[in-house]
Amino acid sequence: MPPPSLRPASVPDRLPGAFATGRPLMLRHSRLPTFPGPATGTTGDRLRRFGSARNLRLASGLVISFFVATHLVNHALGLVSLEVLEAGREVFVGFWRGTPAGPILVACMAVHLGLAYHAIYRRRGWRMPGPEAVQLLLGIAIPPLLVIHVLGTAANHRMFGTDDTYAYVLLALWVHDPAVALRQAAATVIVWGHACIGLHYWLRLKSWYARVRPYLFAAALLLPVFSLLGFVFAGRTVAALNDEPGWREALLAEVDAPALEDLAILLTVERWTLVGLAAVLALVLAAREVRHRLESRRHRVRVRYPGGREVRIAPGTSVLEASRANGIAHASVCGGRSRCSTCRVRVDEGHEALPPPSPEERRVLDRIGVPPDVRLACQLRPSAGISVTPLLPPNAGPAEGLRAAAAMQGEERTIAVLFADIRGFTGIAEAKLPYDVVFVLNRYFRSMGEAIEQAGGRVDKFIGDGIMALFGVDTTPAAGAAQALAAAKGMAEALRALNRLLESDLPAPLRIGMGIHIGPAIVGEMGYATAVSVTAIGDTVNTASRLESTSKEFGAQLVVSAEVASEAGVDLTAWRGEAVAVRGRREPLAVFIVGDAGELP
Repeated sequence: MPPPSLRPASVPDRLPGAFATGRPLMLRHSRLPTFPGPATGTTGDRLRRFGSARNLRLASGLVISFFVATHLVNHALGLVSLEVLEAGREVFVGFWRGTPAGPILVACMAVHLGLAYHAIYRRRGWRMPGPEAVQLLLGIAIPPLLVIHVLGTAANHRMFGTDDTYAYVLLALWVHDPAVALRQAAATVIVWGHACIGLHYWLRLKSWYARVRPYLFAAALLLPVFSLLGFVFAGRTVAALNDEPGWREALLAEVDAPALEDLAILLTVERWTLVGLAAVLALVLAAREVRHRLESRRHRVRVRYPGGREVRIAPGTSVLEASRANGIAHASVCGGRSRCSTCRVRVDEGHEALPPPSPEERRVLDRIGVPPDVRLACQLRPSAGISVTPLLPPNAGPAEGLRAAAAMQGEERTIAVLFADIRGFTGIAEAKLPYDVVFVLNRYFRSMGEAIEQAGGRVDKFIGDGIMALFGVDTTPAAGAAQALAAAKGMAEALRALNRLLESDLPAPLRIGMGIHIGPAIVGEMGYATAVSVTAIGDTVNTASRLESTSKEFGAQLVVSAEVASEAGVDLTAWRGEAVAVRGRREPLAVFIVGDAGELP
């Protein structure tokens, strides 16, 4: 509500309300989608892509989030002094009111709020993941919470010329209406929490996000804490200054505080703004209900899932909405914004009658390289009966959304496969307590896994005390072969370091045998329920496993096929060459016998 009047004597002991200092306006902020990749096509195409709902939501959300962050930083300066807080405000206000950033911010707020109401109208059901529901509720709560702040600061300044300094608005809160101070503190937490949820859902699809997430989380937690502390410290300072004779009157005169009739105008504007916000939300919900009832009278579309599960939906409902509404677990990392691809399904029946993918959906499908019968469930809105199969498990995470789909659906690729096994570990295990065995194995797996990943490979699985790793799944055969040799060298060096570390815990140093082969293999996502991963099967895998067993016969640390050396462009003629018979192969296989893989070039 409006701040104190210019007429000190006529101001009541408790005004109807007051505004919090610098609390930003943050309208509903839905999950933030990513911008498309490098622009292609005509200028009109690029403009249409930028003007899509998800990109407008992203752009407006980022602008508002930046405004919120700078506002909170300004508040935190109150921890230093009221003077520093006011100096920071001069910079803040100079940027957001004295440059084109101000009109841009207002436009972004309007766009964001409009898109929020549009998203509510389009929603077919209210079942959603917990974080998405929290973000939705916070977004709806933000506009009415911050109406009082906008009217008491920016609107008051524009309409009546009041200089809304921090000392002025803190006086209105800490002296005249502490309850509003608590309300604005809560609004700070709600606004920032809403923004952080949206930023998290956008950024977690970035490959680098996992590495910096702990630091971003710490910053997201500390910024509102410091902001609220600065608000409290500055408020106490103003409350103490208010006890000094003449200070309050001088401040109100200096800032040109509004008269009582001006306060009445602000109160009226506040009431009608709140009524307007409530009316718009009610109209959106009513329109959504009318649409739902009209659709329920039309024909229903059949959607069949694996296992014979069948649901009926209204035309215009997406497959993802159908899954959620009927309690069918369905992956969707981005919340149905056509960004992550984790909700994709294979259309087993009815593909011919489906509408073509939208430009946003088409870009995602092209990026992950899928056949024509694969669609995004969040964008697929069938008008006739279809049968679908979700291609990812319900618990799929951001990594699956970033990964190209071809390997997960199954394809033949030329890859390098490495097998490694600890020699004589059974005897070591029998002489150790179970706890010690688990400890040693975990240290071993960690050292070997890090060496494999640093070389560019991926650990496929741990089998007892053995390891299977794949190289070249996402690169070329030559790169995969070179990575496998680099991994073998790194594993040998890591084993030496591990043996030095565990010298007092082991009766003898650990020894390993490794085998590497390259060739065609079927690569795909295989498994069941939570035990699903990208793996490889075929003769190449079997051959690599048998070369690892052969290394024991030769008393060597590594047996690598000549094909690997040739593909990698590495000269291994300094080591012993053999033609070994491998079970399952008609012809002997040319290999190199490497006594110590750590000596590889």
